[in-house]
Amino acid sequence: MRASRVVVIGGGMVGAALGYGLARQGIETLMLDEGDQGLRAARGNFGLLWVQGKGAEFPAYARWTLDSCRLWPDFAAELTELTGIDVQFRRRGGIHYCLDEPELEAYRLELAQQAAISDGDFEYQFLSPTQLARLEPHIDVNIPGACYSPNDGHVNPLYLLRALQAGFVAKGGHYRPRHHVLNIETTHDGFVLHTEQGPIRAGQLVLAAGLDNRRLAPMVGLSQPLIPQRGQLLITERLPKLLNYPSLYLRQTGEGSIQIGDSSEQVGLDDGNTPQVMAQLARRAISLLPALRHRHIVRGWGALRVLSPDGYPVYEQNRDPGPRAHAVSSHSGVTLAAVHALTLAPMLMAPRLRLSLDAFTPQRFKD
Repeated sequence: MRASRVVVIGGGMVGAALGYGLARQGIETLMLDEGDQGLRAARGNFGLLWVQGKGAEFPAYARWTLDSCRLWPDFAAELTELTGIDVQFRRRGGIHYCLDEPELEAYRLELAQQAAISDGDFEYQFLSPTQLARLEPHIDVNIPGACYSPNDGHVNPLYLLRALQAGFVAKGGHYRPRHHVLNIETTHDGFVLHTEQGPIRAGQLVLAAGLDNRRLAPMVGLSQPLIPQRGQLLITERLPKLLNYPSLYLRQTGEGSIQIGDSSEQVGLDDGNTPQVMAQLARRAISLLPALRHRHIVRGWGALRVLSPDGYPVYEQNRDPGPRAHAVSSHSGVTLAAVHALTLAPMLMAPRLRLSLDAFTPQRFKD
């Protein structure tokens, strides 16, 4: 049983980005994917590359997010050239809609704080009704307020996942679906992964299995305190151009359909959808974009977010002598895909992660 140099457990957005980043360096990498029967967060991702409103109280995350969005144009072009898959990367900016006056005032304070910690790199502009109408003529004129940031954008998350996995294989990576990991055994020179398809040896290990990192991390002396949070989505029929910019609530896809979110529910590992939440999403969507009133919803589903107690990523590596293991968990799989692949993946081969990432360790929940 020959050992792979690095084994990545998890073939979703985070695992595929890290696997691609390792393979593009020429590192022998094996990716184990549970498959589509798993609780894959990527299938419920809204596809946003989002900066505004992120990290106002967590400067390391605000910087990390900005770093990733700067990398995205070249990253998207690289994936398309390598795989032929257009991930529908667009970054003309994004708009956040505030639905009442208290939310608007709170958002002003939040973004002012975010701008203050960014050394001027985070850009934003609150929009008057006239300015909003020029940018989005189909949005309801009675919206209390909105904010535009040129840092934001969006992609097709399903095409992105395909491109990351295809790019991983094109760079020499080995992908194995239906390899749910049952147990991990540490040896003097690596790890033995006991999977549903049999044992696999690894010299180095990267845990990127989403919510399953909670179970896997203690097997290698790590901790990933994660909380599932369900979000539900609706997709309309394909429509004429109604939106110029993405938002947290509405995004028009490259095919013309409108993607509608966002919701949050604490329901354990239930990734179903409910008529009550779907109705709430539809009502809010119509209040923002009245042109949707007589349009058809063609699909709806739920998926589970991968959240830490404070909502920010959790990056950890073992410090004990012996084989190296890392655990990487993040809700922002699309926004951070570029920095995960191009910046974090190379760090995984170094003796330790950069000091700039110390803020993301689970130690913060113990202090």
